[in-house]
Amino acid sequence: MNDQPEFVTQRALPPAPATLRPVRRHSYWRIGALAALALVVTGLLGWWHFSEKPVVSYSTETVSRGNITQAATATGTVNPILTIIVGSYVSGVIQQLFCDYNTVVKPGQICAKIDPRPYQATLDQYTGQLLRDQGLLDEARVDLKRYQTLAAQNSIARQQAEDQAYVVKQDEGTVKLDEGLVEGARLNLEYTDITSPVDGTVVSRNVTQGQTVASTLQTPTLFLIGTDLKKMEVDTNVSESDVGGMRVGDRATFTVDAYPNRVFQGTVTQVRLSPQEVQNVVTYDAVIYVDNSDLALMPGMTTSTQIIVAQRRDVLRVPDQALRYASGRIPRASTPANRAQVFVLRGGAPVAVPVVVGLDDGNFSEIVNGDLHPGDAVITAERSAPAGGLPVPRL
Repeated sequence: MNDQPEFVTQRALPPAPATLRPVRRHSYWRIGALAALALVVTGLLGWWHFSEKPVVSYSTETVSRGNITQAATATGTVNPILTIIVGSYVSGVIQQLFCDYNTVVKPGQICAKIDPRPYQATLDQYTGQLLRDQGLLDEARVDLKRYQTLAAQNSIARQQAEDQAYVVKQDEGTVKLDEGLVEGARLNLEYTDITSPVDGTVVSRNVTQGQTVASTLQTPTLFLIGTDLKKMEVDTNVSESDVGGMRVGDRATFTVDAYPNRVFQGTVTQVRLSPQEVQNVVTYDAVIYVDNSDLALMPGMTTSTQIIVAQRRDVLRVPDQALRYASGRIPRASTPANRAQVFVLRGGAPVAVPVVVGLDDGNFSEIVNGDLHPGDAVITAERSAPAGGLPVPRL
């Protein structure tokens, strides 16, 4: 008999299924009503937001009195009023140099010397030839007088006296030719001295001692001499769009890189008719006279030039931006070329004021006629936005 206890295995039973509750139909209606209510509220909020009046703010400038200057801008180069090119008429070797850069010279002052020995030899040769032919002429004249006396006495034939007269004329022509050769040789000898023709300063030296100068085909340039560096001119390249209003006597101002904080004054002395065309751009040379008593300006400096074409002093003026402003609430009326319209802030509201415009310098315009007074606030821009929205600028 088995005394061990017996174990009985029992299988766990599955849980009983949960009881399903039936869905009520009125829940769907409740969800739909809430969604519809949300849409209505959103629509009402949007209508209220966008139907609210926008907030408008204006940017204004004050009408004032002042000067208006219209100027043409151009680049230019500083040059002496007159630059003399000193060359050589004869060829030869530069024997000596007496002038260098920046040398102050006087008329007739020798700047260089060409070796004169070949020309001295030529002069001596022609002088000797002249003396010989002059002696032959004197002899022929004496013979002519003797032949004429004998012919008058019927001692010789008259034909012999006439032939001697022709000999005298030939010798006279030969002597005249010799005199010309001597004079030419003397001039060539004088040309070996390279002299300055004017008062001035040597701006450039293009020759060195020992250099051979050949003037057979083209006259070589040895020196450039500026006549008076205390009186300079600026050659400016003015655009064809600006040259129409330019006149002799117009004032001009310019600066150079060497003196960036100094403004030089000048006067237009010439507007040259000869055009200069570079890459299909046509410019004209306007010459400006400048007093350079302190010798601050040097030849070749580049200038930034403003030529004053027109100027008005103490006139009523408004900013150009006020003429370009257009209100979104008041339509801009069509105006002729010299008429315009500005908006003035009066009583917190913009008021359109027609005006007649005069000179314009790019920043301000002259008001010739119109209901504007110094101190009026002209509108240059506006900013408008709904409440709570971002402002949108309007010019």
